[in-house]
Amino acid sequence: MTGSQQLAMTATEAVLIPPGRRARKRSANDKRRGRRDGNIAYLMLLPAVVMLGIFVIWPAVYAGFLSFQEWSFYKDPEFVGWRNYVNVLTDPLFWAAIGRGFTFVLMTVPVMLVLAFLFASLVVAVSRRFAGLLKVSIYIPTIISAVIASIIFVLIYDYSGGLLNAVLEGFGIDPVAWIGDPAWALLAIAVPAIWLGMGLTSLIMVAGMVDIPGEYYEAAAIEGANWWQKTFFITIPQLKNIVLYLLITGFVAAIQQFELPLVMTQGGPLDSTTLPNLFIFNHFRNDINAGYSIAAALLLFVVLGSVSALVFKFVNSERLVD
Repeated sequence: MTGSQQLAMTATEAVLIPPGRRARKRSANDKRRGRRDGNIAYLMLLPAVVMLGIFVIWPAVYAGFLSFQEWSFYKDPEFVGWRNYVNVLTDPLFWAAIGRGFTFVLMTVPVMLVLAFLFASLVVAVSRRFAGLLKVSIYIPTIISAVIASIIFVLIYDYSGGLLNAVLEGFGIDPVAWIGDPAWALLAIAVPAIWLGMGLTSLIMVAGMVDIPGEYYEAAAIEGANWWQKTFFITIPQLKNIVLYLLITGFVAAIQQFELPLVMTQGGPLDSTTLPNLFIFNHFRNDINAGYSIAAALLLFVVLGSVSALVFKFVNSERLVD
């Protein structure tokens, strides 16, 4: 059949087929097309769903099952009901670790956000070539392993030969046992945590600032606004969603910090740096009943989820409209 014949038949069908029937036929074709597109989308999502089920959903379900068991590597699980959760909730050491985690969050997250904001402001204010150099330099700590960073800062904090005490001695100040004194140990761990997290936080801030329309600043300059007014009335409101994201992710990362206290202090001195994840790890390593550790981990998950929900409630995320 030639092309002209096909066009003639199509024209004939258009004349002979009633409009209602044509609409139903078109609707049926659209449904088939939509069903085919949906099947393709489900097929493309299938590998991700399978991986999520194997490595996230199933372990979470099995962990929930084991949290109700008295279980160890040496005997079969024995159902004990809520006993593991009761033991965790009535353990003052668990709540002390949670409180220490919140203290660590207050030591790190606000400082990191402020420093990242100032650094991002500097990056967007300088030339493009110098800005590239600054972004590379601030991102370097991010690619350094937390274990390596811990070793570096242990050497810096060393009481007798550390760089920090050597600098203090130059000003006539007595050496300080930075990681050996409970009064200073948590702060000593907070410093490398801020250093490690600054890179990614700063680059996200830079991306948000670059995305702010320049017309806002031009209009403010015409009205005579200074840098502080532009910052508080334009930059910070426009970065609200980004700050909310960084606040949540920073909180979760800080309260779950594990490598720094493990390598630098092993949770000491006097448990002053035993953060929640290290507390759970020590229990899992030393306690024959693993059900306690699993219950503690799930309760920590509840704490993280609850605090994150509260932050979202009181710091509402808004969609920016140009």
